[in-house]
Amino acid sequence: MKLRTSAAAATAAALGMALAPSAAVAHSGSHPFENCPAAYAAGYSEIAEGDEHYGTHLDRDGDGIGCDRPPAGFVPAKGRSGDGKAGGGSDDGGALAETGGTSATPYLATGGGLVLAAGAGVLVATRKRHTER
Repeated sequence: MKLRTSAAAATAAALGMALAPSAAVAHSGSHPFENCPAAYAAGYSEIAEGDEHYGTHLDRDGDGIGCDRPPAGFVPAKGRSGDGKAGGGSDDGGALAETGGTSATPYLATGGGLVLAAGAGVLVATRKRHTER
């Protein structure tokens, strides 16, 4: 019975650690856009540091300009003079987030966590059997 409890505890701990990064909140609420695709959809691109819409998570290359690669066919919001330049669009049509993740990313992270948890359970079980001999 103690073996099962140890294996369950190790599995739960491994699963929790594996899934913790994917559960992190990317949007702090101090700016309106969670990511660049959301900014592009609202008509914002090339958001300069100091602008109320700027967030460090929108500036992958750290040059002080967030969302500086609008997708092809990007249309800037009305009243955004100087912003929303269409040059440098991406070939993905805006389908990918700035991080390169897709809608499958949470499923891949969960699958990896489950594999890690199963491995931890097997490791605990085999070590327990080895010490009982």
